[in-house]
Amino acid sequence: MQRNWLFLLLVAGALPVAAQSPSSFNSRIDVQMTDRGASTFYVDVSIEGAGLRQFLVDTGSSYTTINQEVLARLHAAGQAEYVKDLEGILADGTKQVVPVYTIKSLTVGEQCTIGGVQAAVFPGSTRNILGLSALRSTAPFVFSIDPPVLSLSNCLPAVPASGAAVVASGD
Repeated sequence: MQRNWLFLLLVAGALPVAAQSPSSFNSRIDVQMTDRGASTFYVDVSIEGAGLRQFLVDTGSSYTTINQEVLARLHAAGQAEYVKDLEGILADGTKQVVPVYTIKSLTVGEQCTIGGVQAAVFPGSTRNILGLSALRSTAPFVFSIDPPVLSLSNCLPAVPASGAAVVASGD
């Protein structure tokens, strides 16, 4: 089932990565990734109203994704706004519709805040994914496996998020 959701994101349509000047690298932020094996890398992401969570970094996902539990917390804090429904085709050929919300801001690592991120909401407690709907605004970005570091450009100043504990739901 997890692979079906990832396929949904891929067929939803790739979002363009904005071209930036080489000087953008002068102000890049390096965020350590955690290697969980099987070519999966995670970063800490703070979301105002939902606390600190771990997100799978997936440059092949058109959308950042959150699960229903995260959405419920964001709604309670007034930090998410409904945008649209997104229809995709799953690996088994069936169509699935998921809602898309704009998250006011999220902070990757401790220093890179990204505003106005569109996130698809998946049912249940599926893992959260940091996809291109967030990463495109930090272009040019570099995903390095050895060492596992995500280098981001064009970050807004970090905004402290409420909640200090890392919540690893859906992992």
